This record gives sequence, structure tokens and C-alpha cells, in this order.
Amino acid sequence: MSSQAMKGFEQLEGLPEAIFKRLYQQPATSLAIFRRMLPNLAKTFVMAMLFNPDPIPISTLEGWVHPDKNSLKEEAFAKLRQLHLVTERQGTFALDATFKTELTKALTGGGSPGSFGLPCDTDDKNKVDISFLDKYATEQWESILHFMVGNEVPSSRRPSEGVVRLLLHGKLMEQTRASSEAVITQLGFSFLLQEANAQVWTLLLLYLDMAEQLRMDPVDILHFLFLLGSLELGQDYDMKSLTPTQKGMLEDLRDYGIVYQRKSSSRRFYPTRLATALTSEIRATSSPSRSIQNAISHGDENGFLIVETNYRMYAYTNSPLQIAVLNLFARLISRFPNLVTARITRESIRQAIGKGITAEQIIDYMTVNAHPQLRKNTPVLPPTVVDQIRLWQIEGERMKATPGYLFKEFSTNSEFNAVCRYANDLGVLVWADQNKGNLFVSKHEQIADFIRKRAQPNR
Repeated sequence: MSSQAMKGFEQLEGLPEAIFKRLYQQPATSLAIFRRMLPNLAKTFVMAMLFNPDPIPISTLEGWVHPDKNSLKEEAFAKLRQLHLVTERQGTFALDATFKTELTKALTGGGSPGSFGLPCDTDDKNKVDISFLDKYATEQWESILHFMVGNEVPSSRRPSEGVVRLLLHGKLMEQTRASSEAVITQLGFSFLLQEANAQVWTLLLLYLDMAEQLRMDPVDILHFLFLLGSLELGQDYDMKSLTPTQKGMLEDLRDYGIVYQRKSSSRRFYPTRLATALTSEIRATSSPSRSIQNAISHGDENGFLIVETNYRMYAYTNSPLQIAVLNLFARLISRFPNLVTARITRESIRQAIGKGITAEQIIDYMTVNAHPQLRKNTPVLPPTVVDQIRLWQIEGERMKATPGYLFKEFSTNSEFNAVCRYANDLGVLVWADQNKGNLFVSKHEQIADFIRKRAQPNR
């Protein structure tokens, strides 16, 4: 599994314990968390405890790991604790009772009907095949990406208001002061650099973040997303086993290309390849369908960009999406059926930086998509080009004022360090000077309260 594909799951790790306890009440969710959120050694420990009626001494689990692999052991233990999968008592580990029950159901075929989706018991008169689902998913997802990079999108394929609202909420796009048009941001460009599965999870986690605003239960949302990842591609499923929240989600998931319904009143739905890849260890783009591979993945997997020392670029692609991405930071010169020539200029880089795209993001993009011929070089990109892009960014950097509050004259170094740690944990620490004992934060109420409590006697 790629590191990018893991990002979505890493963001789930910060959920409160109460949320995890509710998540473990469904076998599909428990299985998905086991498969995708645990390192291999942690999976081994879970399987050792799954069918064991008694807690297992931690020393026994430690004895299974070679001394040279202590870092892997600590990572496994930390992950089990972080996801609240184990209870630790008197030097033993025991699996969370709910997780143990539901994972056992998932692995042994137990659970209630609909635990892993409820296939329709009648034939669909308008049944669609996998190639149709791939085409549908590609068009829906591609329309979102084209919209982000500013490409013309037919009105029939323009992202819905809900999608645009989600992009703005996640700061992947922002509305300009001059007009109401939305433009891509630095975060949005980083989003474009991710592989398709990581992109899908990014949007879904933003959707989860809006759950309260949408008056939806976040646990219900996660249950449905994990369920979708366990469904069979090409099979139609009945909606009657879904909760009201999950039925309401279908309209939004149709906009993303994750599920297909012939019409909103239909009682059946089809998961697309984007859905079945949600909890799979196989990338969403590793399908036999070249349309999904080419339209959703970022260029040919072998690389398509050649960059010369004179700042000229040759892009061996006919993807409108890739050409639009290049146009964000380079000046396009000419276009042929399978080749685009462009040039990196001071003006094109400054325009990209003005949109919030950084020099490092541009360099990373060119490196990731470098042609195999270019990869034979060390370094991959011409140093003169890389250095000049960074210099052009430095030219435009200016001092930026940050409003906040200065704390100083701490009584002891330990008090200063404690307040620093607390401010950092809260995410309000802007700057600190250890030598002078000065601390600058963006918010002061909780910091002042923390200092006041520390100053109270008997603490």
C-alpha cells in the first residue's frame, strides 16, 4: 500500500475512543480497520488474540519478535493502543470485546443479513456492466479534477453545488476577491499530486468533517464507507438495508462517481471501482480499464515529462487534465496529438506561486512524473532549473504579519517548556525562543488558564 493511500486512514486515527467503540459494532468496519489500518505485525498479534478466550501476556507477544525488530514491535503495540483495539491489564493484552465479536463474524461468515451489503433479489431491467461503471466513475471524478484546474466543463458534467461546497470547505479551492469564481489553492495542488485512492479518501474525510453541518451521524457515514469497500464490483445492491443517513449519502456519492444509480428514486445502486478500492490494498487506478488508469491516475505510470536545462518541457501526454496541470506553472507553446511542449518562465512560476502553489510542489510534480529517460540522470531534474524555480519563489516572499500574543518572563525553564508543549498540542504555537524564554501564540485564553492552574498551590 502506498504512503499516499494510507493518509486517509492516518487521519482516522485521531478519532475519539467513543467513536471507535461504535465503529467496531459492524463486521464490515472491523474487517476494514483490520486490513487497512494495522501493520502486518499488529495483524499477527490480533489473530493470536482473536480465538483465544484468555488475555495474552505482553511478554509472550514480545517473544515472537526478533530483538533486531523492536521498532516494528513498538509500532504494532502503539497502533493497537491508538485504535483502542486492546485492553491492557497486569501485563496482558485482550482484544476489545466488540471488535473481537464483529471481526470473528466477518472472518467466519456470521452477522446479520446486509452486514456486507444486500444484493438485489430481482433482475435489473437496465443492468449495467463493469465497463459502464468504469466509464461513469471516470467521467464523474474527472469532471471534479477538471473543474479544480480551471478547464472548461460541459454544464451537464459540471460538479454539483455540494461538490463545490466541499472543495471550498476543505480549502482545496477558494473564491477570488475579484469574482465569485473558485480557483485552486496550494492544498488543492497537493491534492492533484495524490493518487486516485488517496484523493477519494481526502474528499470523503472532508465530507465526514461536514457531518455535523449536514446533520448526519459521522459513525453512520464511516460504516457506509467501509461497507462500500467490501462490496462486489458489478453487483447491484438493495437500499432497504441502509439507514436514512446512508440513503441520503447516495446522492453525494453519485456526484463523486463512487456509486451509480440510474435515477435518484431507484431502490438499487451499484458500487464503482472507486468504491470497491476504498478498503482494498489495490489502488483504485490498477484496473484493466485504461480509461480509469489514464484519466484518474496522474499521467503514465512510467512518467511522461522531460525537462531540459534551457527550461523547455516536453510532455508525452494527450490527457487534457495533465495539460491543464502543466498550464498552472508553465507556458504552453505547442500541442500535438501525443505531445505538448512548454516552457518554465519567471512569470509562469510567479503566477503559480500567486495561486498558493509552492516551488517544492512544482519540483515534486516534475520529479514524480519524469520520463524514464530523465530518470537515468542523477539528480533527475536539471539542478539549474530546480534552483531557479526556488529563486523565483524567494523573489516574491515578503514579511507577513501574524496576529497573536507574546508570553515572557517565565519563572523557570521547566514552566516555559511545559507551556510550549501545551501550546504546541493545542496547535496555537507560532514561535518560541528557548534562550530568551519568549513564547508567541495565536490564542491566549487556554494558555493563560494553563499557566494560572500551574501556579496554584499543591499542583
